[in-house]
Amino acid sequence: MTAPADRIFTNAAVHTLAGDDGDGEQAGEADAEAVAVRDGRIVRIGSAYEVAFLEGVGTDVVDLAGGVLLPGFVDAHTHLPMVGRSLVHADLSTAESPDDAVALLRESARDDREWILGYGYDESSWDESRYLTREDLDGVSEDRPVAAFREDMHTASLNSVALDRLADSMPEGDVKREGGEATGVVVEAAVDPVFAATDPDAEGMRDLVVAARDRAHELGVTGVHDMVRNSAAPQVYRELDAAGELDLRVRLNYWTDHLDSLVDLGVRTNHGTGFVRVGAVKSFTDGSFGARTAKLSSPYEGTDEDGQWVVDPDELREFVARADDAGLQFTAHAIGDDAIETVLDAYADTADPAGARHRVEHAELLTDEAVGRFADLDVVASVQPNFLKWAREDGLYEDRLGRERTRATNRYRDLLDAGVPLAFGSDCMPMDPLLGVEQAVTAPGECQRLTVSEALRAYTRGAAYAAFEEDEAGTVEVGKRTDFTVLAESPWEVPSERIGDVDVTHTVVDGRVVHRRND
Repeated sequence: MTAPADRIFTNAAVHTLAGDDGDGEQAGEADAEAVAVRDGRIVRIGSAYEVAFLEGVGTDVVDLAGGVLLPGFVDAHTHLPMVGRSLVHADLSTAESPDDAVALLRESARDDREWILGYGYDESSWDESRYLTREDLDGVSEDRPVAAFREDMHTASLNSVALDRLADSMPEGDVKREGGEATGVVVEAAVDPVFAATDPDAEGMRDLVVAARDRAHELGVTGVHDMVRNSAAPQVYRELDAAGELDLRVRLNYWTDHLDSLVDLGVRTNHGTGFVRVGAVKSFTDGSFGARTAKLSSPYEGTDEDGQWVVDPDELREFVARADDAGLQFTAHAIGDDAIETVLDAYADTADPAGARHRVEHAELLTDEAVGRFADLDVVASVQPNFLKWAREDGLYEDRLGRERTRATNRYRDLLDAGVPLAFGSDCMPMDPLLGVEQAVTAPGECQRLTVSEALRAYTRGAAYAAFEEDEAGTVEVGKRTDFTVLAESPWEVPSERIGDVDVTHTVVDGRVVHRRND
């Protein structure tokens, strides 16, 4: 006799995303009406009538009121504590000018924390397109340290107190000056001392992680690939997991700072529990377009600058070789075309590039040759569709790269057509999968644009593949995990430019409803 289900999700439009973008999937036709789960695994998918046979006395039946049930969204590149910081400190992503940002920081200054912090400003969207300066932030406080981070986290703005406190620990070349005086703007390695000075202890980190976890659930996110460096976050994740309170699947991509420890301990990619697992070893190569530090093969528009190496190519090759030899997946931040080629060269030298599933994070400016090499090496393109906001007319890319190179950014269509594994994330700019889907579906260039199904699969199947988890996650199929996202409307049926406004009604992790709209 078949055992009853623990829980049944019914009265839904179930999209398994297990197909290959055929006619039905492109049209958004539902595959089923209900899903039954037992012991954290899917045991039946079908009509409401068929699945109801697994209803027993103790079965919890969840009526989804016609909602669209999808595999759970996974953010394949995020910094979960950073999401928490924007919730606990000043969220500068809503600022429309330097004055707005200063006002938000002043509001945040009412608390009694030592540092006044703000996260997520994007000067490229302001009419007065400039970084926040020392002078701006001295207007927030002249006796407490103030730091405002640009959304790409490669640039920070400091007031005089913060700059004076940290200046001796900053590389001189990464401290911006005018007329010999520091402007308060610091980039790349000079941002590291700011991170170190403002990083919370374990108790403070727990507050950030819990706030970010709850926000992730509101957005339908059931798992994250978190990039961690010199942080208490891994400790907090494991403590929450041990207490049964994490309710979010976390894959830890450790910085190369931790490589010695990982090797010494014999840790391998995929070690861990069902909720906290070791992912890849992470490194930078170059910087960002916003800071004009991404490494290019030809100079930035209107300049003779071509970016900078954050990690020297020879050092990168050594990191890749050592991690690969130890059975660890590698992932490298590479934005400019020169940086991307350097990473692919390093991966090509490993014993089994395809089996290792090494990754490139961002991959924003790709040549035709690089697209082909991604496919040949089976390198995962871990990319952020929300960055497409900068690819639109008069956007950041056009300012930094010019119109012709802007058209060659974020080539998701070309990557998929070449057979490259594609995993979508956010890099916290912002964490919002449906916004990412909207950006990919409405992308300005044909080489960038995806169908709704393709974009959703990059947030589900693609992320599962990048984590070696395609046999247990990424689609709604019998035997797989019970991580689901339920939407109020079909993203196939609403206007493309409104996909980001669709509400998440339920988020389900391990068969448990961890978010219900209006809870």
